[in-house]
Amino acid sequence: MASTSRRALRLLSLLGSRRLWPLRELATALEVGERTVRRDIETLRQLGYPITTVHGPDGGYRLGAGHTLPPLVFDHDQALAVAVALQTAPGTVFGLEDDAARALITLEQAMPAALRESMKSLRLTALRDYWQFPAPPVDPSVLTAVGAAVRDRRVIVTEMLRADGTRPGIGDADFLPARRIEPHHLVVWAGRWYLVAHDPGNHRWGVHRVDRLRTRPTTHRFGPRRIPHDDLAHFVMSSHDRGDGLATWECTGSARLALPAGVVARWAPGGSVVEHLDAEHCRLTLGAWSWAGIAGILATFDTELTDLQPPELARACARLAHRLTAAADTAGRP
Repeated sequence: MASTSRRALRLLSLLGSRRLWPLRELATALEVGERTVRRDIETLRQLGYPITTVHGPDGGYRLGAGHTLPPLVFDHDQALAVAVALQTAPGTVFGLEDDAARALITLEQAMPAALRESMKSLRLTALRDYWQFPAPPVDPSVLTAVGAAVRDRRVIVTEMLRADGTRPGIGDADFLPARRIEPHHLVVWAGRWYLVAHDPGNHRWGVHRVDRLRTRPTTHRFGPRRIPHDDLAHFVMSSHDRGDGLATWECTGSARLALPAGVVARWAPGGSVVEHLDAEHCRLTLGAWSWAGIAGILATFDTELTDLQPPELARACARLAHRLTAAADTAGRP
């Protein structure tokens, strides 16, 4: 009976993890026969869980809407996954760290003794990655509003903000009028929240930093659209004008690269800025702890570099070229 109960809880957890489960896949996941799975499903139905049978070649079983899962449906691996996720969640939303800590305590209190001890055994210290520069945390209400607009396919009105959160005035050089956009995807990358949206006014797609947006909802709906290249990750990573700002470093320099902005944007380090110059050239502005560090990063793009600024960067590139030439000469000697 104990093994049957554990299996039923595991089955309930599987059904709650995705929309539809074919019978064969459930049997494989539970390591039992299909007849056993059917019996366990009937048991759960008798306990009041609305498990629906979907007929047809793509059918299977799914958990109906309005169900209430018991509080202890986690298995051992899920409990560890939750403990790790809550302790390593990036601080990209105001108050997330405190909320995650409280959520972990709440879950631990609801766990059976064995799982509780497993979760408590994982007390992590997350260290900062100094090559990543996440944006300032986003207000949860803004994130919720944008996420709801994406989910419901509702147009939003957006105003662009500066890095310090202020709105440029009409007479300012960086002022942009409010626009109505269609929000399609909410993306997290390198500690930043991005909104992939289509602008029906100019028929262009864009990638926007959520922390640089002031939004107002509307009741106007829009239909689905296919993003350029049909590859969401590629589109976000290769968009050079996604609103990223320059991070603060000991040294900051720039160079003109003989590569398209979209190529450089995909591989540029966090906290750098890519400026489109023409179809085959762009300017990359970035920072590091030393001028040699910037020179080394620029060299990784394996392309022609011109117009290096400031002079300290040009001298660092000359020193690096000399060292690499000397190393190559030494390597070629018998």
